[in-house]
Amino acid sequence: MNLCVCIKQVPDIQAPFRIVEGRLQFDVERHVLNAYDASAVEGALQLVEQHGGTVEVVAIGPASVAETIRKALAMGAARGYHIEADASGWDSATVATVLAAFFQERRYDAIFTGKQAQDTDAGLTGTMLAELLGLPYVSNAVGLAYEADRLVVTRQGDAGREIIELTLPGLVTISNDMNDPRIPSIRGIMQARRKPIERLTLSDLGLTPEQLRPRTHVTGYRPIPPRTPGRKLEGEPAEVVRELVRLLREEARVL
Repeated sequence: MNLCVCIKQVPDIQAPFRIVEGRLQFDVERHVLNAYDASAVEGALQLVEQHGGTVEVVAIGPASVAETIRKALAMGAARGYHIEADASGWDSATVATVLAAFFQERRYDAIFTGKQAQDTDAGLTGTMLAELLGLPYVSNAVGLAYEADRLVVTRQGDAGREIIELTLPGLVTISNDMNDPRIPSIRGIMQARRKPIERLTLSDLGLTPEQLRPRTHVTGYRPIPPRTPGRKLEGEPAEVVRELVRLLREEARVL
C-alpha cells in the first residue's frame, strides 16, 4: 500500500502573539508540523506497519519547510516532496490546485491530509483536492483500518460516529483525535537525514500565474470581543420563571 500525506508547516500557536494593525505578530518566530497533519502521518505509518507499503509526504513552502518534512521522515515516512513556493496569501483553493497538479503525475492508493490547519482552521483543502482529482473521500476521520483492498474509515459526524468503506484510490482528512503522533527517536532523526527529499517548482508542475491567483484573502485580524455579562434573576421561583420566559421571548427572541 502506497500512501501519501500532505503536510503543512504552521506557526507555533503556543508562541505568544499580538494583533497589531490587523496583523498577527508573533513574539517568537517558531514553526512546527501542523498537529492534524502529524496525526495523518501517524495514521498512515500504522497502516503500513500492519499491512506493508510505504508512506511519503509532500509539503508546499519556502526553504524552511524542509525541516518540517524531515520531522515526518524522522517519524518513519520514507520519502519527501518539497514544492518550493511562497505560499503566503494563498487560500485553500490555490493550495488544492497545486497539490492536484502534483498528484496528476503520480498514483497512490490513498492520500491523507489533516482535517484542518492550525493557522487558518479553514478545513477546506483536503475536500477541494479530492474534488479536483475526482477521488472519493471521507472527512474528519477518527479511525482507520484496511480490509479487502478498501479503507474502513470511522468518522466523527454531527450526530455520532459513522463507519464508511472507502474504495481506493481515495482521500481521507484526519482529525487529531484519532491518535497520538509518535515522537521521533534518535535513530529516526539520524535516518531522516539520509532519506530523499525531491524538490519541485511550480513551473515543474506546469502551473500558470492565473491558476495560482487566490480567490479569497484575509483582510485583517481583530481580537474576539468581550462577552456580554450575564444577568442574574432574583425573587420567588414563579416570578423568576415568568421573567425568564419574557426575556427569552422579547429580548433574546428564541421563543
